[in-house]
Amino acid sequence: MPLYVYEHDAQHGEKCDNRFEVLQGLHDEPLSQCPECGKPCHRVVTTFATMKGRRNILSSENLEKHGFTQYQRVGRGQYEKTCGTGPETLGPKNDAK
Repeated sequence: MPLYVYEHDAQHGEKCDNRFEVLQGLHDEPLSQCPECGKPCHRVVTTFATMKGRRNILSSENLEKHGFTQYQRVGRGQYEKTCGTGPETLGPKNDAK
């Protein structure tokens, strides 16, 4: 469910901030009144939220910590494991002729 930001149209109530957030379903009608003070409000267009402090979410250490295995391409159809459990390499077997 998305978290929407609303803003009061005029003066907000004593217990309210000018802007507030409401968790609503995607198809719910926008609020027209503040749920706290009952004064008129409108939905504000904002940017999406990012995960702050999660720059290394795809790092080898983090993936292995959460039970994932990561492979790096080393050739056409051949991959070597960089972290996690599993076979050391993936790809077709090199047959000596």
